Amino acid sequence: MVETNKADNKMGWMPVKKLVITMSLPMMISMLVQALYNVVDSIFVARLSEHALTAVTLAFPIQNLMIAVATGTGVGINALLSRSLGEGRKERADAAANNGIFLNTVHYLIFLLIGIFGAHAFIATQTADAEILAQGTSYTQIICVLSIGCFLQVTFERLLQSTGRTTLSMISQMAGAIINIIFDPILIFGLLGFPALGVAGAAYATVLGQIIAAGIGCYLNVKMNHELTISLKQILHPEGWAIKRIYQVGIPSVIMVSIGSVMSYMMNILLMAFSSTATAVFGAYFKLQSFFFMPVFGLNNGMIPIMAYNYGARKPDRVKEAIGFAISLAAGIMLVGTLVFELFPGVLLGLFSASDEMMAIGIPALRIIAIHFPLAAIGIVLSSVFQAFAKSIYSMFVSLGRQLVILIPAAWLLAQTGNVRNVWFAFLIAEAVSLALSLFFFSRVKKEIIDQM
Repeated sequence: MVETNKADNKMGWMPVKKLVITMSLPMMISMLVQALYNVVDSIFVARLSEHALTAVTLAFPIQNLMIAVATGTGVGINALLSRSLGEGRKERADAAANNGIFLNTVHYLIFLLIGIFGAHAFIATQTADAEILAQGTSYTQIICVLSIGCFLQVTFERLLQSTGRTTLSMISQMAGAIINIIFDPILIFGLLGFPALGVAGAAYATVLGQIIAAGIGCYLNVKMNHELTISLKQILHPEGWAIKRIYQVGIPSVIMVSIGSVMSYMMNILLMAFSSTATAVFGAYFKLQSFFFMPVFGLNNGMIPIMAYNYGARKPDRVKEAIGFAISLAAGIMLVGTLVFELFPGVLLGLFSASDEMMAIGIPALRIIAIHFPLAAIGIVLSSVFQAFAKSIYSMFVSLGRQLVILIPAAWLLAQTGNVRNVWFAFLIAEAVSLALSLFFFSRVKKEIIDQM
């Protein structure tokens, strides 16, 4: 068995609060940059037209599904790799890394086929408007066919995070987001001699940033992540046991995040029955909320290797302290989000060149939905606990309850009132129910795993 060096494994000895900040802050910053990109991307698209913003919103479910597969698999890689390092088993950590690269490459090939053969049909199920259909199809095809960067970027970032090198992970992610931000206006509006590609330009800027970030991530892992050995030979010879272990944690995580794609798809259809403007509001909300949700997800990503490592090292006190501190930090971030949405909804929507109709629908929407942010913070942190201890099935059940079993039926029932404003209360109802379910599952994990370490 290969022993790990204490100096290389700060997750086992650094003071917990400092460790959580050290591990999470780079990812929170990079997630904030990613959130900035998401908003800037939509701001530029919205300058084309409200239809263009709606088209990108309709493409979001398939884009989110792609990210779900990449990041969900990454959670499986992260859990197996970090636990293996905590146990001092380098050969298993190497297997997690190389098999993870193999799996996300296979996933890319699947989305390549979806982009070629399914993009038009997917958008057509949500709208019959010819302009929205054409723009949405173009955007979807580009992000799927050229999604290799998305899958490899996420994989290489997870390998860096799993070994505690979150600053290097931040460099990769920020580089991709900055490239996106720079090339968005250039490719959308045809600056610096480039052709004006409109919505397609936003898609090309996205995949360009992802591919460059993937290249940087690969370089950083090969040259600077010395706890892992990435081998093309091992990538091309996948191992069944490693794939099984990655998918045991990863598949529930994929399903959990994919549920968001289904929710977005169904909400798009439901809101299009009111107007394309209502759907544009929904798209704008999803971009805006990322300013607060993305840092909390960054905290979540930083927490998983901390808890997985200390679980492998049998240090329950460190696990408990990390959970308590993370909940406090996440709730504070989300409370700020609630205040911003309550106080400045018109300013936020103004970023998207909102029409009077979009303002009329969007201002009450943002204020109503934002009430649930602090509740969501607790649920996100508890989700990281389930994932770290190979109980991602609990996260899946919570997400399923929140976004499909509760949210969509509640939204549909409220839509029957004929007032789109009532639909937004479904988010608060769903979050309250899912928090209760999260607390129930956490009590089981605490009793069966944490207290038994």
